[in-house]
Amino acid sequence: MLQLLARRLGVMVLIMLVVALLLFLINEGDPRLVARSVLGPYAQDTQLDSWILQNGYDRPMYIRYFEWLGRMMTGDLGMSVIYKRPVADIFWDRLGNTGILAGITFVVMVVLALVLGVLAGMAEGSRRDRIISVISIGTTSIPEYASAVILAGIFVFQLKWLPGTSSMVSGFNVVELILPVSVLTLYGFGYIARMTRASMAEVMTTAYIRTAALKGMPRSRIIMKHALRNALIAPFTVIMLQINWLLSGVVVTEFAFGYKGFGALLLEAALRRDIFVIEACGVAAVFVAVFTQTVGDLGYTYLNPRIRFK
Repeated sequence: MLQLLARRLGVMVLIMLVVALLLFLINEGDPRLVARSVLGPYAQDTQLDSWILQNGYDRPMYIRYFEWLGRMMTGDLGMSVIYKRPVADIFWDRLGNTGILAGITFVVMVVLALVLGVLAGMAEGSRRDRIISVISIGTTSIPEYASAVILAGIFVFQLKWLPGTSSMVSGFNVVELILPVSVLTLYGFGYIARMTRASMAEVMTTAYIRTAALKGMPRSRIIMKHALRNALIAPFTVIMLQINWLLSGVVVTEFAFGYKGFGALLLEAALRRDIFVIEACGVAAVFVAVFTQTVGDLGYTYLNPRIRFK
């Protein structure tokens, strides 16, 4: 297990270094583009050249890369062009906000998906299975921007039960999270539920499950002790992928409800060419993606010890 962990961590570090290099080359490969993004589109050539010399962008690229990498590792993310403040002052607050939204959504979505998927898979072909399958497919086929408009129209404008924005201007408010969490859950739970349903239905037809039933073992014990653990192997991959989506894929939902999170920050930076914010967000998104996949690989060995990675 320790050897597997060491290998996976080594691969994780290697991927992070490669992606960091690509991110650096895309954003800072051309010093004049960096200078123009900082000084603005109307800066003169003399101003650009002066900025490049003052900030050391005339040096070889490999030196600038290792210095940039060192600053990233120590938390020095640069100065935001939009906010005229250190990126770290904005980035960590926004990341924490999305962490709250993503954490609540993840718990609600995974619990709902697993329960419905197991219930459908236990009775394959039944009326219950068909109803759950239709609901899962229907909600997954509706994009976030559409479900956000639909839910806002019902609960904000018609029933007037919920606020239409989640800006948290008066401090943390759970009520303001209901609509964003609902939108993300509706879009994300169906895929996990369908994967769980398919895996559970397959496990329920295996020989050891039939043998346990013929021996008179209680059905609840068969499900919880024997079927569920094996049925979770395939959905586990999808569940871990949802973490990365909840971090960087919530741009639409955060923008729709005015939620000041990571996704909205990334959108603002991309639209206004704030390269230092883009770099910080890119490194964070890649780290979460690689880390969750590493955890997923290690989780396989717990769910099924027969699985080994060479």
